[in-house]
Amino acid sequence: MDQSCDVLVIGGGPAGSAISALLAESGWQVTVLEKDRHPRFHIGESLLPLSIPFFERLGVLPQVEAIGLRKYAAEFHSMYHGKSSRFHFSDALDRSFPYAFEVRRAEFDLLLIRNAAAKGADVREGWRVTGVQLKDGRIESVAALDEDGVERQWQPRFVVDASGRDTFLANFFGSKSRNSRHNSAALYGHFRGARRQCGRDEGNICIYWFDHGWFWMIPLKDDTMSVGAVCWPYYLKSRTLPVEQFFRDTIALCPGVAERLADAELVSEVTATGNYAYQSSRMRGANYLLIGDAYAFIDPVFSSGVHLALNSAFEGAATVDAVLRDPAAADVRLAQFERKVRRGLKTFSWFIYRITTPAIRDMVLHPRNPWRIKEAVISLLAGDLFRDTPLAPRLLIFKAIYYLKTLFDPHASYAAYKRRRTNIAV
Repeated sequence: MDQSCDVLVIGGGPAGSAISALLAESGWQVTVLEKDRHPRFHIGESLLPLSIPFFERLGVLPQVEAIGLRKYAAEFHSMYHGKSSRFHFSDALDRSFPYAFEVRRAEFDLLLIRNAAAKGADVREGWRVTGVQLKDGRIESVAALDEDGVERQWQPRFVVDASGRDTFLANFFGSKSRNSRHNSAALYGHFRGARRQCGRDEGNICIYWFDHGWFWMIPLKDDTMSVGAVCWPYYLKSRTLPVEQFFRDTIALCPGVAERLADAELVSEVTATGNYAYQSSRMRGANYLLIGDAYAFIDPVFSSGVHLALNSAFEGAATVDAVLRDPAAADVRLAQFERKVRRGLKTFSWFIYRITTPAIRDMVLHPRNPWRIKEAVISLLAGDLFRDTPLAPRLLIFKAIYYLKTLFDPHASYAAYKRRRTNIAV
């Protein structure tokens, strides 16, 4: 039998759980179809300070605090410069958000989806969405297999794709493509007994540049360290050894990471994934939205994934609520939603596309604060992109300085440009 609801949400990750909780609170009949069962493993354990207001609004901040390790700063390490730089969130333009959290995503995602159910959303785990039917640009029905493998049909008024890296609607529409400006691949695993920073800096996320990309080191609460290498695809394609040995050999290429893992024990399988950065050419339709990773995923060097997902969930909840209450305003509200989401992605992406250039590395490792530019960069790292703050003009000054530095060192800049063009073309 066909079933109906006001809003059908595909996926129960952070974006899907957040938008479901908000819409259920607003009185709408919300159904969440999640193909897995929580808790389930997911990468992306580092959160941003400006996500804390989202947690407060959802009513889950105490639970996030209970499972998380506080993160007060982001660190960048360069074996080429022989030095590192530490950016404390308490030095941002707005000092109201001095920390974030490092979390195990299995625990974090579980508490969010339970919160959605507690707010009134009908959460169904073990349900896999298999197709949609369109008519005049609208989604008329959604097909899904239930826990017993029986196909069910849903007729929602609105559909939210929060399917994450499964990118359900983007695949259905054929609108997903590799990010042509930033192809990348990743290797990652978890270690116990890795050397940590001392005192208040124990929870800092650390970024290490090396010849084929960069490493993340994210400390978790139980003496576990999440370690990953985001590499250019050509490097991952060169692998001839088993993936674990290849990962260990990759770690050996970065002395700073190797030193911190010298006495550590690998306690998980090593995972390799390609096609790491992507985007859909379509974000919205007459009665559907793509939010979070279902629309786009960019390089995680700034730990932006969960924050962008939550922001799009909050913006999406307000948009869907307005569309359901006033269908005549749908085009305007959906267009506003798309502009806001694209703006955040564009701001993060500009820095991410250039993070390996000599000019950016030098500016990150030798930070200065004329016109409060360093504070603006810290605000960016904290995720403060969507509020009315004096951030934008200072980031413009940062970009101007970057372009001037590029012009004053043309040989290194051109070599880096050619190397990047070769890397992303593979």
